[in-house]
Amino acid sequence: MVLHKSTPALLATWLSLMAGCASHDALRPLASLQNPDALAAGATVAAAAAPAAWPARDWWRRYGDVQLDQLAAEALAGHPSMRIAAARVRQAQAVSGLAASALAPQVNGGARSNRQKFSDKSTVPPPLAGSWTWYNEATLNFSYELDFWGKNQAAVAAALGRQRAAEVEAEAARLVLMVGVTQSYLRLAQLHAQRDLATDILQQRQQVLALTRQRVAARLDSAAELKQAEIGVPQAQGEIVAANEAIQLVQSQLAALLGAGPDRGAAIARPQLAKISPAAVPSGLPSELIARRPDLVAQRWRVEALRRDIAVAEAQFYPSLNLNALVGLQSLGFEHFLEGGSRIAGAGGAFSLPIFDGDRLRSNLKLRDADYDLAVEGYNQSLVEALRDVASQLISIRWLQQRSALQAQATATAQDACNLSIQRYRSGLGNYLQVLAAELQVQAQRRAQIELDIRAYDLDMQLVRALGGGYVGV
Repeated sequence: MVLHKSTPALLATWLSLMAGCASHDALRPLASLQNPDALAAGATVAAAAAPAAWPARDWWRRYGDVQLDQLAAEALAGHPSMRIAAARVRQAQAVSGLAASALAPQVNGGARSNRQKFSDKSTVPPPLAGSWTWYNEATLNFSYELDFWGKNQAAVAAALGRQRAAEVEAEAARLVLMVGVTQSYLRLAQLHAQRDLATDILQQRQQVLALTRQRVAARLDSAAELKQAEIGVPQAQGEIVAANEAIQLVQSQLAALLGAGPDRGAAIARPQLAKISPAAVPSGLPSELIARRPDLVAQRWRVEALRRDIAVAEAQFYPSLNLNALVGLQSLGFEHFLEGGSRIAGAGGAFSLPIFDGDRLRSNLKLRDADYDLAVEGYNQSLVEALRDVASQLISIRWLQQRSALQAQATATAQDACNLSIQRYRSGLGNYLQVLAAELQVQAQRRAQIELDIRAYDLDMQLVRALGGGYVGV
């Protein structure tokens, strides 16, 4: 087939004219991406927006606990969610490869050999008529779709966007896992502190019981006070048992987060957390947050992929042209199969243009537009929630500092009052009910102090999570 030198230009002009038959007017997305700087957050974060660095990727090392570092390494290596995320990345990479293959020419080889009897009453002349012979063919087949409207290129970009989203979602899964491990570890520390409190309460009640027995022997108290003092001992022992149960349950939970069995949890010792300084946020918030939160970055990539899907749907309104060719050998029998006279060749093209499809293409484009709008508004909502998440942690951290100072005063006062009531009881100036009331106050204040101490770590961790957990988007 010989082409005139002006043929390509004429072909392009003709296809452009034919494209005028396609119509997708007035079909377009309605949503637009939110500008993060338009969301006012300066006043809320101003107090904490010191020259602080963004969190490190191994942010849990901030707590100075060697055992926590080891548990983190085990979780990242052993938890199934990490392998699931890696498999999803490989899956997305394979889809990208499939999409990219449409941009390249396709070459396929084929061969066939059939033994065939020719009719002696048909068009085949003697000596083939009525005889059996072998029909042999071997060819190389070439095909290529001319991507005039960028449909295949847009499909590749969409697949690449989903691949990038899967890669970022693997980072999001990593952050979720490490937050879960750290949160359970903090809970374990809290339970150990509560068990210490229950042990102190048991010792104190045993001392009060011994003192009550002395007072009963001296006829300063009655059997009623003795029974009340005796009841307090098994109650305190029961709290220790409950704390032991809770500790073992959290240890088992941690083992599951490591991807290990319950026996691994039994080997987890008491946490040894270092003191931490009050958290702060970088001054680049909120504009940099969209590149630091893996969930937001992944959503942006998926929005971009859906935008490319729209381009694919629009390109389907236009004509398509596929070129094909073949070269090979063909003969009857094997004797002359490899000779030059058995060579065959051919070339051609296939053209298609949608004319009437029952509104299928327009409905498909409407669907892609709606998918894009949903993804954009979902991203906008996630951006608002991300800023609220950061602000919430900062607000709680700021008020926690005041609460901790007040709680320390309340705990010290309650302990002084309890000590005084025990001294008065020992000297015969007080009664057991006063001691019991003071003891209950101490228990309540010490429990509140333990909760605030652990909450300081938890809020610090939640702020790290809200800031993206050390992820840096690209």
